[in-house]
Amino acid sequence: MAIATINPATGETLQTFDPLTDEAVEEKVARAAAAFEGYRLTTAQQRAGWLRAAADVLDGDAKRVAELMTTEMGKTLASAQAEVGKCAKALRYYAEHGEDMLQPQPADASAVGAVEAYVVHQPLGVVLAVMPWNFPLWQAMRFAAPALMAGNVGLLKHASNVPQTALYLEELFRRAGFPDDVFQTLLIGSGQVEAVLRDDRVVAATLTGSNAAGQAVATVAGDALKKTVLELGGSDPFIVMPSADLERAAEVAVTARCQNNGQSCIAAKRFFVHRDVAEEFTRLFAEKMAALTVGDPMAEDTQVGPLATESGREDVERYVADAVDKGATVVTGGKRVDRPGWFYEPTLVSGVTPEMGIWSEEVFGPVAALHVVADLDEAIRLANEHVYGLGSNLWSEDQGERLRFIRDIQSGMAFVNGMTTSYPELPFGGVKQSGYGRELTELGMYEFCNAKTVWIGAPSSEQADRSTAGAAAE
Repeated sequence: MAIATINPATGETLQTFDPLTDEAVEEKVARAAAAFEGYRLTTAQQRAGWLRAAADVLDGDAKRVAELMTTEMGKTLASAQAEVGKCAKALRYYAEHGEDMLQPQPADASAVGAVEAYVVHQPLGVVLAVMPWNFPLWQAMRFAAPALMAGNVGLLKHASNVPQTALYLEELFRRAGFPDDVFQTLLIGSGQVEAVLRDDRVVAATLTGSNAAGQAVATVAGDALKKTVLELGGSDPFIVMPSADLERAAEVAVTARCQNNGQSCIAAKRFFVHRDVAEEFTRLFAEKMAALTVGDPMAEDTQVGPLATESGREDVERYVADAVDKGATVVTGGKRVDRPGWFYEPTLVSGVTPEMGIWSEEVFGPVAALHVVADLDEAIRLANEHVYGLGSNLWSEDQGERLRFIRDIQSGMAFVNGMTTSYPELPFGGVKQSGYGRELTELGMYEFCNAKTVWIGAPSSEQADRSTAGAAAE
């Protein structure tokens, strides 16, 4: 895939970039390793100051950066602006709390025969981040803010269709005053990633993306015995029970499915609705999906923009066609929008069954798959049969149902009467083929830290006195 900015709303190629040569990549890795030797010795207060400065720079650039993301991958301008704000919040979160997270954690010294015992979290070194295009600023920031706060150094290999956003991230941290080469962008193709990951100076990697990409990175990292964190695909269940506020549930269901033009790992994709309320919920859901405004993502009133790539729209079309061929019903939507660019109608498909691709695979577009269930047990069973386990949603006012859902659903995140989203204050990640490891909170910071055990014994004179006393007692 060429490294280029291609406007998904028009299909126009706006700018192309040559990938870095192997020699240029080698130079950047060497500079990152050299930068770490100094950066790891900076104080938490210094690093927090630079994070605050980065948040201020980002606030000042908000309009330009939001427009850049909209141009490169087609998200609506409103959602792009929200993404910028969320990134600034994350920077300030780690600036405010990072120093406390990095304080030594005391252990029971007397239990281990020490005068003092504790755990310190120290940075690992140069970490490679392989990031996707769908949240081009936020996905990278989920890694960068905690990693930089901990004292690590970052190398970013971003998706090939968001090169200008990738370059902006390097610019952001440089303008914020971080030491040179602490965060660098590598404009490289996927074929160059393995060499970077195998380099001894790169100590770990994090990837958000497809399962195939995750397997490739994990295989190389495993062979080289390097730590990885993977956030992969998702096909989140959205369960609606009779006690739910159906109007509110349908309203949130539309947002949960069509956020970011339907291109989100944590978007609700599979809707399991109790048979007692299926007819009413389906009607509300379809009406609200059909009412969405699809159009120019730069326009203020647009709610759904284009898919990011032409091949992405073709994939969505194939999933819907396959479902219809196998007996599903398109309740609303179901076709591309007749205009330039890669637009697809918000779509609700009912009567979805296991033999359809839309049931078992992740559909990255504004297409909701609905299945009627007899009870909560059936909904949870069907939800858990999927290979993914990222987020999950339950709509119910019944406390017993809520507790069963939280206990039994196989997911990294469980949201009740709300849609799955990410916050700096909550861990983010999945189970099963949705990956492993966690981002955000202190857990995300510790993923790329050495939890070093420190044991300090008594001074030599005290040790001698103890030995003498022991011998006398014998």
